[in-house]
Amino acid sequence: MMQLFGKIDMNLLKLIHDYTQNALFDKAMPIITFLGDKGLIWIFIAVALIASKEYRKVGTMVICALLLSSILGEGLLKHLVQRPRPFTVVPAIQLLISKPLTYSFPSGHTASAFAAAGVLSKMMRKYRVYVVMLALLIAFSRMYLFVHYPADIIAGIMLGLICSKMIVYFFEFVNKRLNNKHEDKGSKGGINF
Repeated sequence: MMQLFGKIDMNLLKLIHDYTQNALFDKAMPIITFLGDKGLIWIFIAVALIASKEYRKVGTMVICALLLSSILGEGLLKHLVQRPRPFTVVPAIQLLISKPLTYSFPSGHTASAFAAAGVLSKMMRKYRVYVVMLALLIAFSRMYLFVHYPADIIAGIMLGLICSKMIVYFFEFVNKRLNNKHEDKGSKGGINF
């Protein structure tokens, strides 16, 4: 069963690679994937938000979602599953970026992208389309560059969205608890954490 799944996954990846490959993408995809390296673009956005008093909470939430997705994805799942990268199965492939040294499942770039995009989509709805498009581009770049299978990407999307939901829920829960405590003391107004 797992062999069949692996074969389907590889065939899908080859289809994506073969039918989308072009000179423009060969230049653009390494840049797009670089934006996702170690959550770089998302950390930059989070720091910019933290610097603004109005959006400090959102920036903090993005950092927390990135940390959680990294711990669960890079720290735990990759080492449990230990799936080799697709370029190790097809060594003749010409990579446009340097070979990643970690395992393939799930995609860390994708998990980070969707962890951050999930928080930003919920908390800053007017930017939802832009952050989701950026997250999708980063995810697609990983398949285009032949460093992840489609299943790695799907798992990364799911992991990222789960992490974002957990962080949003946690912050809402803490905020509600703090406001309830504040109201119990007879004070007016709430606390925003």
